[in-house]
Amino acid sequence: MPKVKTNSSAKKRFKLTGTGKIKRNSAYMSHILTKMSTKRKRNLSHSSLISDADLGNVKRMLGIGK
Repeated sequence: MPKVKTNSSAKKRFKLTGTGKIKRNSAYMSHILTKMSTKRKRNLSHSSLISDADLGNVKRMLGIGK
């Protein structure tokens, strides 16, 4: 059986935590930040975990598990 290739875009966007969960960063933080309020930028700067609904798709893209 051939090796499952890792999706190149997924490996740049997601990180695996020590407990096996998958971490992601928020969108809308790359450019045109001058019109955004400081509070919104501060809240978007935090990372969060992948939801259970998307977990299977992301794991398949990263080549983790089944």
